[in-house]
Amino acid sequence: MEKQAYRPIEILTKILKNKEYGETLTRQASRLGLHLSEYQSIFKNKTKEFFDKAQIYAKGLLLSNNRNIEKITEDMNVDYYQMQHFITESNWSSRELMDQIAREVNQLLPKRKLTGLIIDESGWVKKGNHSVGVGWQYCGNVGKLSNSQVAVFAALNNGDFSSMVDARLFLPADWCNNPLRCDKAGIPETERTFKTKIEIAYEILEHQSKQINFDFVSGDGLYGNDADFARKIDKLGYLYMLDIHSNQSIYLEPTELEVPQRKSAKGPTPKKLKATNPSISVSDYMGNLEDNQWQKLIVRNTTKGKLIGYYHFAKVFIWNKTINAIEQRMLVIRKTITKENGLEIKYSFTNANLEQYTQEVIAYMQAQRFFVEHCLKESKQILGIDQFQTRKWNAWVHQIAMNFLVSSFILKEKLLNNNELPLLSARDIKELIVFKLYKQMTDEQMFEKIINRHIKRQLDINNVYLKQYSNLSK
Repeated sequence: MEKQAYRPIEILTKILKNKEYGETLTRQASRLGLHLSEYQSIFKNKTKEFFDKAQIYAKGLLLSNNRNIEKITEDMNVDYYQMQHFITESNWSSRELMDQIAREVNQLLPKRKLTGLIIDESGWVKKGNHSVGVGWQYCGNVGKLSNSQVAVFAALNNGDFSSMVDARLFLPADWCNNPLRCDKAGIPETERTFKTKIEIAYEILEHQSKQINFDFVSGDGLYGNDADFARKIDKLGYLYMLDIHSNQSIYLEPTELEVPQRKSAKGPTPKKLKATNPSISVSDYMGNLEDNQWQKLIVRNTTKGKLIGYYHFAKVFIWNKTINAIEQRMLVIRKTITKENGLEIKYSFTNANLEQYTQEVIAYMQAQRFFVEHCLKESKQILGIDQFQTRKWNAWVHQIAMNFLVSSFILKEKLLNNNELPLLSARDIKELIVFKLYKQMTDEQMFEKIINRHIKRQLDINNVYLKQYSNLSK
């Protein structure tokens, strides 16, 4: 059955109270052990093995409310200094671990729709100036400049399923220009060159293109407003669907670039290129559209029903000033009604075209950026990816990789249980693991708790579903 569709509550309740299915859920803890064992070879070197520490840390991410090393060791009743060494000093490869996770996620994801590599940056506020990469910079988590760490992330997505596959820490220029500070944080020499977030995103794209399969690349306006980033994606042979800002300039007809002729003997000789046709911002272009120029499309599932939007598609042209060339794009505009009955507008550029792809497929690609944001939200709220209290580079990349290892298990559980429990969440999975390892209630009480939560989610979806489809039938 399609995930997050209308489902009669009595059918859901019957499935949830099925004894056989309850037994499947209770085996989650043993499946976690099997999942971790698939990565055992990574956690060793010529003289030592670290897998026992990896198991403890992974379970601690699920069991602890505060996911820093001190709290995990306290909750798991293990030696703090041994766990500190595992995260900060031991030489197992975070890159090797993330790459194996990426390949497994690539195999796990259903291939029902186009698979996307979704890029996004995220940050978290930090105190002091010792945590690696910390600085006064824009932090999307709080929506303003703050003393924070920022990283570029990538999630692999197909339909309703996704999981994190890569992350790279953004190092501000004042870090890269301070060798002593880099030495103290243990930043490898190869990582001390300043790179913009767009350059980091392209590194991720190039790296992942060599080991996993995906059909398109998506990102927010930071990436979409860089015309050369889109050109490079196209050159690698991928589709892109990149959001753009409302003031992005476009040309409605092909245009030439030329240096204007001198109009008089006075003044300097013109040297700068100018377009022969006038440009217009995408927001002004949208304001001139008529009602009959929009298409109503059902895009994807949400936590409360279907995402329905009004779409406009248009062939436009932009000036790529990095290479001084006019390039063609398809402009995709979506209008949706928010919960507060406000109007939300999304603008995107893509190299897809309506000769090869349907409107629904193009709308689907535009809507999938939600899932990297959802993955980041799960990683923060369920696994505490923003709660690290470490200063060194090695500790940061190790903790990120371990977070992804547990995230990929959560994806496995969602896929395994999808037919009967399409609304199974990361929170449910975490609570079931905690329940199994630290049993503080009866099986019946635990499953009753899950049942009531799923019934509430399904009621919300059903109410929105009935409202939406009654409107569509009018």
